[in-house]
Amino acid sequence: MNLIQRYLFRQISLPVVAACAALAGIGILSQSLDQLKFIVERGQSVWVMAKLTLLALPQLLSVILPIGLFVGALIALTRLQREQEMTAAFAGGMTRWQVISPAARLAVLVALVTLLVNLFFLPWAQHETRRQAFAIRTDLAALLVEEGQFVQGPNGLTVYVQQIEQNGLIKNLFVYLEDGAKVTTWNAAEARFSRDAAGTPILTMIEGSAQRYSSGGVLETLSFDRYDFSLAPFTSVNETIRYKPSDLYLPQLMNPSPRLLETAGSRGELLAEAHSRMSSPLYALVAMSLALSAILGGAFSRTGYSLRIAKSAGLFLLLRVVGYALVAASAWNGWMNILQYLVPIAAIAISLRVLFRALKPRRRRQWPVLEKLKARFA
Repeated sequence: MNLIQRYLFRQISLPVVAACAALAGIGILSQSLDQLKFIVERGQSVWVMAKLTLLALPQLLSVILPIGLFVGALIALTRLQREQEMTAAFAGGMTRWQVISPAARLAVLVALVTLLVNLFFLPWAQHETRRQAFAIRTDLAALLVEEGQFVQGPNGLTVYVQQIEQNGLIKNLFVYLEDGAKVTTWNAAEARFSRDAAGTPILTMIEGSAQRYSSGGVLETLSFDRYDFSLAPFTSVNETIRYKPSDLYLPQLMNPSPRLLETAGSRGELLAEAHSRMSSPLYALVAMSLALSAILGGAFSRTGYSLRIAKSAGLFLLLRVVGYALVAASAWNGWMNILQYLVPIAAIAISLRVLFRALKPRRRRQWPVLEKLKARFA
């Protein structure tokens, strides 16, 4: 790129980065508010909420990158055209392709980033999110502990906790276990959930006592500084992690195993998701071509380009809706997967046609009869 093209690239890329960052911030804020339920309902830490929020970022990026590119490109191109910097570039001898090539390179760069996110970061993040959600759902500590409440667990276990600190330390614990005719209670000033070397959950009680009635009806009391209470008899979890098509990598989508076909979805759904991952980066090129055709695809206007921008925005929104609809339809009609590529490619071709046709001077259509009449009565 020459000096002018580098300048144009910088002037277009900065608003694009700002638009993507703003949209990503809004998405992260929305996700963080949605993840608050894991703190309120499940007693998880702030770190768990932050981790789940950040793991949702790749899915947000795959959606907002084309939109941010479209919004940022419209802002930058409108300013450049209004300040006649594009006109100056054309007057300096640059061709239309040389002027729009920085924007095209930026669009290709965004498309490659989107493809990278779709193929690698998105399935990895979805995998981790699914595992974290499964761990939270089956976390016995979260299920048994609720401040100020008697929580009944499995197999006759009841737990009461007065206070839970942010670091997971439990204050004033009471445990009641009824095993047939045998009843045992524990109380401790402090306690903490942990796991041993084998991964078995353990409730470690500190500075407490245990009470139990013997077979002769005598109350037995035991004081302790530390007592490890195994929770293995109460952790009978039969659930397994069920993945969705969005959680799988591209090779798994293209050649799924029999187990994935039973749990994740049908072969048609997996193939539709695979083609969606590969075709969605094309919408970054659609976004830039529509933005260029909206600003440079017509005559210069000092009053602005509101109507053209509105038409391009409406068309871009319509194309994205059609794209998502094609993904859903392709799950049941395999031949429609080709349309996931043809629709954005057709939109790019039409936009470029409008863009480069604006360079050619429009020839006024000649009407011989009308010209003769004008010459006679002139």
